[in-house]
Amino acid sequence: MEFLLDDQKTEKHFQDILRQLVPLQNGVVAHSMKERGILYKVNLGASIVDLRKLAKYYTPDHLLALKLWNKGWRETKILATLLEVPEELSEEQMDYWVRSFESTELAEQAVLNLFPRNKFAYVKALEWCRGKKFLVKYTGLLLMGRLAFTDHKAPDEMFEPFFDVLPPLTKDSKLSEVFYRTFGQLGRRSIELNKTAIEFAHFMKTLESEAASLLADQILEELQSDWVQAKLKS
Repeated sequence: MEFLLDDQKTEKHFQDILRQLVPLQNGVVAHSMKERGILYKVNLGASIVDLRKLAKYYTPDHLLALKLWNKGWRETKILATLLEVPEELSEEQMDYWVRSFESTELAEQAVLNLFPRNKFAYVKALEWCRGKKFLVKYTGLLLMGRLAFTDHKAPDEMFEPFFDVLPPLTKDSKLSEVFYRTFGQLGRRSIELNKTAIEFAHFMKTLESEAASLLADQILEELQSDWVQAKLKS
């Protein structure tokens, strides 16, 4: 467990942010999200665009991010992903945040804003894909795809272990959309990974799972398409 001493400057920024969130609330959006089953402890309905604008006024701060996350509001948790310092993010903190996600929205924001820039990203992507909770597995898949898209310097060998943890996830229809997105990123990264991804998609069709078979058809259609093959060869 991490213990940090509070300080007046961080507390002032924290209270300033809470005050500035009040005018950003949108009851219509919050109600719409609730009706769609997206439930938070507190949801002001503020837009992601407005939250990003607000975050730009503050320097990333580990303690501030922790205070924002622990506040427990939808908006403060999203701001925590924007204001955390990637180098100060521990494995334990990453696990705790992921286990406490209330929605795929938080998973998307954490992966978009923060997780890929942390040194544990590859390890966590593999570990979370082996998890039991839906949102943990969802985050693992999402992070895998984001790394394939953004980490241009990583060799193909960094991504090969991902294929070992994917078979069980192919059968879960709730993960099909994020699996398709992630697999597309892997299969478009290089000629070699494209071949590996296509080979894996053919393997998916042997798993006696309707969800896996339908997903494999979508993947093969994209990764073997003329535009993807032309892009890789260019």
